[in-house]
Amino acid sequence: MDCKLRAKNCGGCPLLGLDYAEQLKQKEATVKKLLGKYGPVNAIRGMEDPYHYRNKVISTFTTGWGGKLTSGIYAANSHKVLPVESCLLQDEVLDKTMEAVRAAAIACRYQPYNEDKGTGLVRHCLLRRGVATGQVMVVLVTAQAVLPGAKNFVRALLAEAEKRGVTVTTVVQNVNPRKTSVVLGDAEKVLYGKGYILDELCGKTYALSPRSFYQINHSQTEVLYGLAVEAAHLTGKEVVLDAYCGIGTIGLTAADHAKQVVGVELNRDAVQDAIGNAKHNGVKNARFFAADATRWISEAAAAGERADVIFMDPPREGSTPQFLDSVARMAPKRVVYVSCNPETLARDLALLTKKGYRVESSTPVDMFPHSEHIETVVLLSHKKADSYIHIDVEFGEGEGKIPVDSIAKRAEAYKPKEKVTYKMIKEYIEAKYGFKVHTAYIAEVKRNLGLPMYDAPNAVEELKQPRKHPTPEKVEAIKDALRYFAVI
Repeated sequence: MDCKLRAKNCGGCPLLGLDYAEQLKQKEATVKKLLGKYGPVNAIRGMEDPYHYRNKVISTFTTGWGGKLTSGIYAANSHKVLPVESCLLQDEVLDKTMEAVRAAAIACRYQPYNEDKGTGLVRHCLLRRGVATGQVMVVLVTAQAVLPGAKNFVRALLAEAEKRGVTVTTVVQNVNPRKTSVVLGDAEKVLYGKGYILDELCGKTYALSPRSFYQINHSQTEVLYGLAVEAAHLTGKEVVLDAYCGIGTIGLTAADHAKQVVGVELNRDAVQDAIGNAKHNGVKNARFFAADATRWISEAAAAGERADVIFMDPPREGSTPQFLDSVARMAPKRVVYVSCNPETLARDLALLTKKGYRVESSTPVDMFPHSEHIETVVLLSHKKADSYIHIDVEFGEGEGKIPVDSIAKRAEAYKPKEKVTYKMIKEYIEAKYGFKVHTAYIAEVKRNLGLPMYDAPNAVEELKQPRKHPTPEKVEAIKDALRYFAVI
């Protein structure tokens, strides 16, 4: 199957012109070349139908022929937007949804953002679809806080989507006024629905917000996580560490088969999602904490703590020598390494195998057909733990012993604080000082302090209207509230 966009320098599917069986052959060969010296490499897990698998789409608005608004992706190695009507990799429902978004934006006379001139309104559109639930999210990214005719846009979008057989679950406006290539800004406003969608993965239900990290290939993600949990050989008695845990997908998948799961992730928004996902699924033996994975595990290892199994799913740049050294010091029975980059994976395996671990198996998974990317699940086990690492602490109950779940107890120090809202600040000030403060005053103080304003995007716009500034008394009260909630 071929695509007309390839001739226009799309660059999104460099392997599309190659037979899929040959793609799999080449990817498996790559993994064997890089990892074969460490242990056996299993056959790659491919897809039966390697098309239309992307459940997340980001489209950039631009001016098309005749000055008409259109949208698409950046051409390879450029900032030129290539208009896209449909894509062989994108969920077909999302293609139709994007058609509806464009039609609604045109009906509302929205102008595309010009990054060179800094003019225009609509910048990007992010779409998500829950494959198992069918729920659809639309995130309209704008260059300014005010979306003229927002209600009319929502009505037009829902109507245009219905014409195309699509039911939109929620619509969110994201505000990104900065000159940046980053798609999403800090402020968001829910225009329709709940601001999130649900999807089911490996028997668990996940709430997906605009910022949630979630694998884009649903069916292959179930293959990937299934392999990871299977490799861990869990019996229900293990303390499991899920490092670089994101929104908790691997840890929650493993929780049914473990005694306790502790997840560690640097992104605080992702941790909040993970905590919410655990509660939503009734998982009571999993806890998630916001911390740098390397720092966290280094402190845990230094304190003599351990886990029986460690899952690690680092970013493309791989893990760090300090993290891997701490893994060896904790001496888990098994390490399950999930990687999206076989080159950095090979580098990290070289270190782990020098520290007393052997590779039992490596299994590549074709998560992104028609691209050069490869996911791999690697199982490592300790050769002979007592021969390589001497542990001077005793685990269990009683005097002088460290409880096996101390790893989770110590992690409470990293538990993220509840998100502080404008409503909480206003209630605190009224209760303590006896007077009310306007949301716009809070926004002004936060802005003057250089703080992000996540909760009230329209408060920024309100400050543009003729309004008195907060009195010194109210400024100090707001600062006091911000200190109370540990914002400053």
